[in-house]
Amino acid sequence: MRRAVVAVLGAAAVVLAGCSGTHFPEVTFYADGESVVAEPYDVYCDGMLKECEPAGQRVSLKVRPGKSVQVSLPSEITDTVWTLYAEYRDASGAVKLLPPRTFTDRDDPQTAVTVTPEKPTDQLLTVEIQQLGGAYAADQQGNPILDENGNPQLLARGVWSLKIDPA
Repeated sequence: MRRAVVAVLGAAAVVLAGCSGTHFPEVTFYADGESVVAEPYDVYCDGMLKECEPAGQRVSLKVRPGKSVQVSLPSEITDTVWTLYAEYRDASGAVKLLPPRTFTDRDDPQTAVTVTPEKPTDQLLTVEIQQLGGAYAADQQGNPILDENGNPQLLARGVWSLKIDPA
């Protein structure tokens, strides 16, 4: 009987040790036949941004001018509000932003998205996914900072960042 108890306790310790690491949602970026998996960049927070934990690092991929980056997202992100940001360099060398895209449809979540530069000569530089939390940006008096539509600016609880190395 004593051996059985020791064996059960030992097995429980192994299971608990395997579960002790923090799981962060991962985003996969694909381009030019290569892929890279990203954890949240720097920190990842709960929905209200009250508790944050250290997380991963920015990832990189080589991408040729004019080529797209595909992004695959897990339900931990797509079941919430999230925004896609992308930066590129045009043929004149000017760095510009593609229009940000915010996804809010929890009934029909978009789990994959393709980022394409505006012209075949444009070079993507950065692609970022920001998962928005329930906390908003505030001024020094505690009043919400509003966007152009009068809505409070929600803060990102996690950012997945791809730095693109021109190929």
